[in-house]
Amino acid sequence: MTGTHPSLKWLSTFRAIAQCGSVQATAAQTQQSVSTVSHQLQSLEKHLGIALMDHHCRPMVLTPQGAIYLRHVEEVFKLLDQAKGDLISTVPDGLRHLRFAMIDDFEDDVGPAVTRLLTQALPTCRVTHYTRTSHDILALLRNRELDIAVATQPQAPLPDVAEFPVLRDPFVLAAPAAFTGTGEDLIAGQSGLPFLRYMRSQIMGGQIEAQLTRLGLKLPNQFEFDSTASILALVAQNSGWAITTPSNYARSKQFQGGVRLIPFPRKGFARTISMFVAAPHLADLAQTIGATLRSQLATHSIGPITEAHPWLVDGYRLITD
Repeated sequence: MTGTHPSLKWLSTFRAIAQCGSVQATAAQTQQSVSTVSHQLQSLEKHLGIALMDHHCRPMVLTPQGAIYLRHVEEVFKLLDQAKGDLISTVPDGLRHLRFAMIDDFEDDVGPAVTRLLTQALPTCRVTHYTRTSHDILALLRNRELDIAVATQPQAPLPDVAEFPVLRDPFVLAAPAAFTGTGEDLIAGQSGLPFLRYMRSQIMGGQIEAQLTRLGLKLPNQFEFDSTASILALVAQNSGWAITTPSNYARSKQFQGGVRLIPFPRKGFARTISMFVAAPHLADLAQTIGATLRSQLATHSIGPITEAHPWLVDGYRLITD
């Protein structure tokens, strides 16, 4: 068994197969393809190093080890249901308006789950939900225009705002899939590809520039972008390389087939994604939202990315302390 946790999607699929008795029936019930369901079960069995289902029986039945594991899986989903109840119980009496913001990095995969949770927990509360860059979110927090927010950790703490770190997101190199050189080739300017920069005005762009300066690296300043999608689209088209993070790569699914991630070749560095709470009476609510956020990140981002890039297991991880 590897040191990482299995995907919740794998667990959910295994649970459904145990109930339905076949991959085909599970695919129909969960509205997935047969190949997807089969792959998820195989991935879970490979992760555990044991057979959970007897693949020779029709209908499929649990192996003895699978029956034991299913009992624990059921407990996992009971705890997740309990977490939703706990969220409701943490909502302060009389809360009428919640101002919440999340970085656009999480807009596609993680954001909808958090929004659904807020909708369930706050049925009578007006929720204003912002999706912004970290730079904009931190400005709103400083101006006391937000109650709870998820953003990149700034260089200096925000006054009178509680911070709860959630994710360590290391910086990596993104090169075209066809590139066969090394990370050193890229930063030494020996690849023949232009460097695609994040704008320095962005927090992430500023962090990258600060690290390059510390390392004495002076890369050409020809192209600057404020959009990860624009950068990775060009990388996938063999038109440049960039310094980015696994979470940005994870959200850019349409470009992943054309992008190769490479470890940063010098002293590594990372950004921290945190939960910020500007309203002290909402601290318990924020902590519960944070638990859901971590669960979604583990399922939709960390799990798939570290499975495809095992060298990221230690660096790309949740912060739970």
